[in-house]
Amino acid sequence: MVQINKIAIIDDEQDMRQSISQWLALSGYETETYARAEDALKVLGPDFPGIVVTDIKMPGMDGMQLLRRLKATDSALPVVMITGHGDVPMAVEAMRLGAFDFLEKPFDPDRMSKLVKQAMNRRRLLLDNRALRNELSSGGKIVEKLLGNSAEMRRLREDILDLGQSDGHVLIEGETGTGKTLVAHALHAAGARAGKPFIIVSCAALDPESLAHRLFGPMHDDEQRLPAIEEARGGTLLMEDVESLPDEVQSRLLKVLNEQGTPAETRIVAVCNGREGEKACQDFLRPDLFYRLAALHVSLPPLRKRGDDVLTLFSRYSELFADEYGCDAPKLTGQEAAQILQAPWPGNVRQLINVAERAVLQNRRGSGSIASLLLEDGDDVHHVVTEEGKPLKEHVESFERMLIDNTMRRHKGSITNVMDELRLPRRTLNEKMAKYGLQRADYL
Repeated sequence: MVQINKIAIIDDEQDMRQSISQWLALSGYETETYARAEDALKVLGPDFPGIVVTDIKMPGMDGMQLLRRLKATDSALPVVMITGHGDVPMAVEAMRLGAFDFLEKPFDPDRMSKLVKQAMNRRRLLLDNRALRNELSSGGKIVEKLLGNSAEMRRLREDILDLGQSDGHVLIEGETGTGKTLVAHALHAAGARAGKPFIIVSCAALDPESLAHRLFGPMHDDEQRLPAIEEARGGTLLMEDVESLPDEVQSRLLKVLNEQGTPAETRIVAVCNGREGEKACQDFLRPDLFYRLAALHVSLPPLRKRGDDVLTLFSRYSELFADEYGCDAPKLTGQEAAQILQAPWPGNVRQLINVAERAVLQNRRGSGSIASLLLEDGDDVHHVVTEEGKPLKEHVESFERMLIDNTMRRHKGSITNVMDELRLPRRTLNEKMAKYGLQRADYL
């Protein structure tokens, strides 16, 4: 990811520019100063790796005009406004236009540092998300976004790399919230069709007539796009909730697939939702269509069967939300780690992400518990914590791995700092990292 550490400072008063720059440089930021807004605009593009601190009242283009220009270029660029005494109404208007926050002169340098840190965290998260979206569309390291070190996830990543090179249609099955759409993106990005059209149609969102029209046409004269089968030609058509396909649409789809050549002009990736013990996708589709769509098959494991992955995911998403909200991620106790490990997670990764976000917000308020969040989601925590499951030794090892992983991530791979915080000698830390498959290079 791009290093996000720059601050563009715009103020027509030289003394003010220098004092702000010196103070923020002492906090480790890289500063750029400009006396005129017009000069700053020449370097502040849509992916500027940092934030902007600007005065409101300046000759020529003032701060309000600059804010409008910046927001037109990149609506998510954080801009901190500096206003003189009595100009607070103008600053409030700036907030309405999308400014991150404002400081009234004379301002407390510590408050400025706090605001800058929060704005920088937001910018970092935004640009990281943009980079992820670029990877989804350009075929980059999307498979690495499928987090987890369980045998199931290692096998899934290998399957994606193998199946991505094929032109056969793919059926993806799994419970809700397991990441089926992400896997479909990964399949597209991992093969020769990367960069070609990737079209998504939800079979459950449209009535039979509208669905047939969207998939096969004919399109009306005033419609700008092609039928989905044609629009995805050369690329991938993702059909979500394929178990909802009406009989008449199934027949037409099978006819289209039979008429396509080999390799398929349009590759179909069909996504089917299901739960353990319930009907499978095969029960909803006519057999000849099912076997065409399931030429290649991917089955996603539910979170409850992924072992220690649940702690890895909870830790990673807690850190992301903590950065977004400008606060510390919650530090789990051994009991809370056990609750997370043994919770049934009926909503899978999607539910875990929601719980991680609420845990960060709870931690910011200084109240609440993981157990209360799981109970809100309908999980029987008391049953989960006391039921017989993994041996105690495995719970201890899972908790230990999570602590080392979190601490290494927080200290960006600094072995010395991790040793100090965890009070471990270097040899012991090295042995435990080797045992749990943790590598320092991953945190640098």
